[in-house]
Amino acid sequence: MICIAIANQKGGVGKTTTAINIATAMAATGWRTLLIDLDPQGNASTGVGLRASERELSSYDLLIGEASLPECIVSSAIPGLDLVPATVDLSGAEVELVDVEDRAQRLRDALAQHSGHDICFIDCPPSLGLLTLNALCAADTLMVPLQCEFFALEGLSQLLQTVEQVQQRLNPDLDIVGVVLTMFDRRNRLTDQVSDDVRECLGDLVFEAVIPRNVRLSEAPSHGLPALIYDHACAGSRAYMALARELIGRLPERRKAA
Repeated sequence: MICIAIANQKGGVGKTTTAINIATAMAATGWRTLLIDLDPQGNASTGVGLRASERELSSYDLLIGEASLPECIVSSAIPGLDLVPATVDLSGAEVELVDVEDRAQRLRDALAQHSGHDICFIDCPPSLGLLTLNALCAADTLMVPLQCEFFALEGLSQLLQTVEQVQQRLNPDLDIVGVVLTMFDRRNRLTDQVSDDVRECLGDLVFEAVIPRNVRLSEAPSHGLPALIYDHACAGSRAYMALARELIGRLPERRKAA
């Protein structure tokens, strides 16, 4: 199973929207897909239609060792897409694990040897705390959603420093599969400027597919649906399908099980 963490310590950059829709897009192309919600807000769980009352076991139970991965997985209404949901209990996990040995490897150990899915996406909280650290330790690679605004560039440098530290100390195999430009608005000159700056700095690491500002992307979560199902023809859905195709092209050939 290929494991991809979707992380950015800055909130409001389209991270959860990206997690929901890229996971749906991969499932639509035939990949057995698992989405792990590691954000205490639980928005990824809500976004694929799982109500709070339906979350009996969650990523919190997985991290503290009270349940195994197969026990925490629930099927979504989306064919080919399964979910490990999140609950607000997850917000206390960092405190509970503070004295636990190998606390940064809890998720990696829980995912070890799992073969029921081809690919796994981990939706991280908007911080660089223990939850995100667990995701980076468990992941093969990292996808970074980046909003096209000035302050996003400052946050990116901090995230890249964290990735380098994780590579040195905890997960030497971690790499970055790509940076996704989100909330792209061609009417705004700053958007183009930020996009040009990011591409000049990171080169081919930036995906060609760009996620636009799109009303349908914003509406879909309120209906408990990914945008690709809520309105598969909207500009946002088309962009995420293009991103999925590009992502598949970047994955190692030997790992493409689907």
